[in-house]
Amino acid sequence: MRDLLNYWKRIFKVYLTREKGYLGFWHEIPAISNGITPDKLGPYYMTFSDKANYRGPRDGDGVILFDYYGDIGRQYNPLAVAQYGLGHYNLYLKTRDKKNLREAEIQAKWLVKNLEMNEHGLLVWKHHFRWRYKQYLEAGWYSAHSQGTGISLLARMYKETRDDRYLRAAHDAFISMTVLMNKGGVQYIDSNNNIWLEEYLIEPPTCILNGFLWALWGVWDFYLFTKDSEAKTVFEKCITTLKKNLSRFDWGIWSLYDLSHQALKMVASPFYHKLHIVQLHATGIITHDQFFESYAKKFESYERNPIYRLISFIYKVVFKLVYF
Repeated sequence: MRDLLNYWKRIFKVYLTREKGYLGFWHEIPAISNGITPDKLGPYYMTFSDKANYRGPRDGDGVILFDYYGDIGRQYNPLAVAQYGLGHYNLYLKTRDKKNLREAEIQAKWLVKNLEMNEHGLLVWKHHFRWRYKQYLEAGWYSAHSQGTGISLLARMYKETRDDRYLRAAHDAFISMTVLMNKGGVQYIDSNNNIWLEEYLIEPPTCILNGFLWALWGVWDFYLFTKDSEAKTVFEKCITTLKKNLSRFDWGIWSLYDLSHQALKMVASPFYHKLHIVQLHATGIITHDQFFESYAKKFESYERNPIYRLISFIYKVVFKLVYF
């Protein structure tokens, strides 16, 4: 009961006051980057321009922190650190202003220093606070989403600096992408032999779409700057997973957030539906595959329909009240 009370206090704080804090960071306006170079490292695939404008707390070195309020307080979030760094890297490519590159490097250096060994001996970025998704994740949890996005920043910092620390850290972080969840990695193989990269490591796995796509971009980036054959194999197998399963995320009038099993399907919020559209556009560019572009356009048609928007929003509210 106490855990649930703390959860709702945080939710009310960020939804019902002007102090959007960490939620404002996550819920940026999704936007695809111009000039994506799918076959070589260039700008990150989403602009993260809103994230680069984050004005929240940071530590003495300039690494961003999140204030989760209440029982969690101020914490490092490895995923946020990586996304903030990527936002500034994109600004650097756009403006050639070195201060943006320095800002990205500050975050990347933190990632290098804070890879930690899990109980299976793999190096991961841990979240040192308890978090709730379906169930409680104890402090020290890690994620394919964080691993992949961290790799994407480290790859670009290596490209700019040729500092081998970034290369080694990216390699260490990538290993978890090749190992099953029950052996300390972030990979899940379903009953149909589909390979997923899981954002939250819970049982049963839920196959969150946005986290899978971001993690997969990290695998592709690792391949681009190392030409590692295993990375290419993982990427290709995951693309096959997406092509075989993307229809399962199509609710007919909206997209689903994940494939979790409960009486009500977990429909995407308006923000995550927009994010799926942008991610699918970018994945189509990366893979040169119109399959993903066609789904992006299909989801866009849902978003343009005011009746679909209303039904999906009401359904999402009911889902939240029932399950959260």
